[in-house]
Amino acid sequence: MKKGLTESAMGLFLLVMVFLAVRYGSVETLSEETAAASERPLVVIDAGHGGNDPGKVGVDGSLEKDINLEIAKRLKTYLEQSDVDAVLTRETDAGLYSESDTGKKAADMQNRCVLIEKNDPDLVVSIHQNSYHEEYVSGGQVFYYKDSEKGRRLAEILQRRFDYVLGEENRRQPKANGSYYLLRNVRCPIVIVECGFLSNRREAALLNDNEYQDRLAWTIHMGIMEYLNGK
Repeated sequence: MKKGLTESAMGLFLLVMVFLAVRYGSVETLSEETAAASERPLVVIDAGHGGNDPGKVGVDGSLEKDINLEIAKRLKTYLEQSDVDAVLTRETDAGLYSESDTGKKAADMQNRCVLIEKNDPDLVVSIHQNSYHEEYVSGGQVFYYKDSEKGRRLAEILQRRFDYVLGEENRRQPKANGSYYLLRNVRCPIVIVECGFLSNRREAALLNDNEYQDRLAWTIHMGIMEYLNGK
């Protein structure tokens, strides 16, 4: 906590933490060993798409880029409350390209990699939503680079954590990938978290719900803390 907080503000913060612990699970901060070993960890949170790139369009007309950003912002807040520094690749709807770029998508992806490399984080989590041509398909899934052992471990932890939000019906498993641009071009451990399917009407409604977005952010945050603490 920053210096200068009043007793009432401190009390309010503690009440919020108790509420979250009861609602979503115990609050996890850095272990003493992790905190003593180094400075505060840094996580880059990539809100996928943005600007002229909407990402997937839901059956209800919702846009992936908007949902990605909402979850990313909430995740940043939870990580900072757990003594982890967090940087967003974008904080608004704007993409990471200039209007003069002829290949805006390529420029956007390249600039995300440049930003990540500049910050030199301990790990990267890229938030996305999925879609499929058959509406019954649903669930969350985490992708990692096929040759990254640390990425695989992070993906496995986050995939398990999805069960706390999605329940036993989520049968998806973490999946290796060697073709996704960010996975191929980011050197630190990185995962792509597909939070759900916008092509599934029930899941699309949930993904647009503020409370559900909060639960997802909390769950991803808890998985990151488990990874950082080496459990």
